[in-house]
Amino acid sequence: MRRKLLPWRLFVVLALIAVSLVVIYPLGSKIRLGLDLKGGSHILLECVDTPEAPVDDDAVRRVVEIIRNRIDQLGVAESVIARQGERRVLVQLPGITDPQRAVELIGKTALLEFKDENGQTLLTGAHLKSAQIQYDRLGRPAVAISFDAEGAKLFAQATTLNVGKPIGIYLDGKLISNPVVQEPILKGDAQITGRFTLEEAQNLAILLRAGALPVKVEVIENRSVEPTLGKDSIDAGFRAAIISIILVFVFMFLYYGVLGGLADLALVCYVLFFLAIFVGVQATLTLPGIAGFVLTVGMAVDANVIIFERIKEEYRSGKTWRASIEAGFSKAFRTILDSNVTTLIAAVLLFSLGSGPIKGFGVTLSLGILCSMFTGIWVTRVFLDLFADKIKIKGVN
Repeated sequence: MRRKLLPWRLFVVLALIAVSLVVIYPLGSKIRLGLDLKGGSHILLECVDTPEAPVDDDAVRRVVEIIRNRIDQLGVAESVIARQGERRVLVQLPGITDPQRAVELIGKTALLEFKDENGQTLLTGAHLKSAQIQYDRLGRPAVAISFDAEGAKLFAQATTLNVGKPIGIYLDGKLISNPVVQEPILKGDAQITGRFTLEEAQNLAILLRAGALPVKVEVIENRSVEPTLGKDSIDAGFRAAIISIILVFVFMFLYYGVLGGLADLALVCYVLFFLAIFVGVQATLTLPGIAGFVLTVGMAVDANVIIFERIKEEYRSGKTWRASIEAGFSKAFRTILDSNVTTLIAAVLLFSLGSGPIKGFGVTLSLGILCSMFTGIWVTRVFLDLFADKIKIKGVN
């Protein structure tokens, strides 16, 4: 039965190889690099208590979400925003060339208030519906805002009661505009002007759209990773990967002969399938991720070593060559499955609970384990069935 299906199984392997080549070409532009390889900014924030806003678990969770919203609107790809401990938030921004702008954008509370001339708060940014960059009648950058139904109602009351008087617009307690109300504004639309540069107006619009931070946030660490360091890491990592693959190739061929050569072919398939899935799921490659890939190269032939040794034992016991192959795969499967599942559990935990490079290691290790099981068991079996009649087992007395 298995031999009858061999053409289809071989077709599946060849099709997967072809699809993988299409997916990963050109490889250099398809793989997304993490902060440690691409360079960028590493920022660590801490939520601090104030009399008005003490820090609690819910506040920290909202800080994470609001910062993620702000970063997303900056258009930064592969950013990492993760909670660390009870009060800290880790922000990693690969490829950011202006880290100071990111820090200013991330760390601002962005509390918008409208106050009358007596300093009484009439309305806050909590009722904002949208904030977009716009130009005033003098051609200067400004921010057009609109309120939701409740905000429009409060804004209409405020402007009606203050016709001919100024209404101050404050951001984080700082006056940024103090226009005089000419007439009641009933539709809930307004414009914030303040001699902004274009970039300042864009930042303000982003801050207002993302919402105000519920607690005060301080930057306790801000460091940059140079792209040149990332390039050195990439070169060293890929050099290690290529050397490890070559050594595994040589060992398998010298120790198992033609049988080892088939395992080497399966290893080539493993590399292609791994890269294709890595690119397909848009995973981010980090330096520990490269280490995870190198580790899985060795693991990829572990299954073949176990299978080949079982086949040898079966052959020594007097079974025919094809019966030995069948028994070898069947008896080795449970051992291979158990060992890989335990490692996979650890890899999934690293991916789930870790952040940044640790998460990258967990991703590559998880993908590597799944790919190595497929190529070590399924692809190698296809090659063995295809060349079974032409193989002589090496090292069997």
